[in-house]
Amino acid sequence: MFFLSDMLNKKLQLPKPGEALPGRDKPMPTASKHYVSKRPLKGPYPEGLETAMFGMGCFWGAERMFWQMDGVWVTAVGYAGGVTPNPTYQETCTGLTGHAEVVLVVFDPKIISYADLLKAFWENHDPTQGMRQGNDVGTTYRSTIYTFGDAQYQAAIASRDAYGASLSSAGREKITTEIAPAPEFYFAEEDHQQYLAKNPYGYCNLKGTGVACAMPQVVSAEA
Repeated sequence: MFFLSDMLNKKLQLPKPGEALPGRDKPMPTASKHYVSKRPLKGPYPEGLETAMFGMGCFWGAERMFWQMDGVWVTAVGYAGGVTPNPTYQETCTGLTGHAEVVLVVFDPKIISYADLLKAFWENHDPTQGMRQGNDVGTTYRSTIYTFGDAQYQAAIASRDAYGASLSSAGREKITTEIAPAPEFYFAEEDHQQYLAKNPYGYCNLKGTGVACAMPQVVSAEA
C-alpha cells in the first residue's frame, strides 16, 4: 500500500532536482511525415506559418482536434516542460521526467488565428484539474500553454483570465493551466503520431467543461 501511494505521489508532483530520469543524448525515432496530411512532421515549414504548443491531457485526442481545424498546416505530439532529455513514452508515464504530453501546432495565421486555437484549447478540456485530466492522472496530463513570443504569452494570459471569469460564474474551480515560454519539444515515437487516424476507435479522453470561452478583444487584436 505504501508503494502504491508513493508511486501516485511521484506522478502528481514534478520531480525534484536529482529525481528525474537521465534520458539520452539522441532523439527518439519518429515519423518523418504526418500520417494524414503527408506533410513533413519536423519541417521545414513554409514561410509565414506560426507555431503553438498546448497540453490538454492525453495528446491523442488533442492532436486530432487540432489537425482537423482549417488553417492548421501540420501537428505533432511530444513531450515538453520537463527535465529528462529525449524521453520515451514509458518514461514520461512514470512522472519522473517532468514533461507534459503536448501537441505542436503549425498554423497559417492568415486562415486561423492564435485566438481561435486558444478558444479551442479552453473549450475542449477541463483546465481546472491540476495534475490530471479526467481518469488520466499524473503530471504528464496537466494543462499547459507553451508560448512562442510575447504576443502569444500575453494573449494566453488574457484568455485565461477571461475564461477563468466564465468558469467562476458557472461555479467551476480555478484554472490551473501552466502558461510559460515554450521549452524544448521532444517528438513522441512514431506510434503516437496521429494515433487516432491509425486507430479510429482508440482511446480519447478529450472532454470540455461545457462552458463557452468568450475571447477578450485584446486577444483577437494581438493574435
